[in-house]
Amino acid sequence: MTQELIDTLPTLRQGRDLVVAIDGPSGSGKSSVSREVARRLRLAYLDTGAMYRALTWYCLDQGIDLEDRAAVEQAAEELPLEISTSPLEEYVRVGGSDVSQEIREPAISAAVSAVATTLGARTELIRRQRELIEQHHRRIVVEGRDITTVVAPGAEVRMLLTASEEARLRRRGIQLGGSQNEQELAAQVTHRDAKDSTVVNFTQAADGVVTLDSSDLDFDGTVDAALAIVTKALNRD
Repeated sequence: MTQELIDTLPTLRQGRDLVVAIDGPSGSGKSSVSREVARRLRLAYLDTGAMYRALTWYCLDQGIDLEDRAAVEQAAEELPLEISTSPLEEYVRVGGSDVSQEIREPAISAAVSAVATTLGARTELIRRQRELIEQHHRRIVVEGRDITTVVAPGAEVRMLLTASEEARLRRRGIQLGGSQNEQELAAQVTHRDAKDSTVVNFTQAADGVVTLDSSDLDFDGTVDAALAIVTKALNRD
């Protein structure tokens, strides 16, 4: 699709709700694909995983024991978070400091499941996510692990973006510029998924959720397939 065509795409459902909920495991490409889908559809964009990473960074920065559930829950309520909701700009700020790079460090990736499986912290971040959806007049692409089932189960479009383990490990390795060895990649991808799946199911599509398997698709092909799912879902209205 040419840039000229992208820039002249009509605004879908103008003046009406259009929440696109996208879930998926680590390394499935959901962040980059979701951001591009939001850009093309002229919608806001929310990376909920970055919120959990920001909370993890905040807890570690404050010296909070991640096994202390009550302390992590309190930190979630106090978290001074600013996060971009534009597909054209990416930033995550905690207490006014930009931590966009820091939250992607291996130490955060290794620790984030402890925070993500703290139910009280999840409750607070889900509240904030729903608040952001409403602030954008329910015209937003939201991606994560429990968006289609918990955060926005009534979204106009719900999809599960998945890929084979081999494809996900390869993509995460490329994303990290080859800085991680095989064991470290496995810890970031499959091991984290196993931990997170104890509190939310993001490996199988719930009723009404369309599965998009990107194992054999490149980035552009995956974006096109996602947009086709959006179009088909809206045509049923």
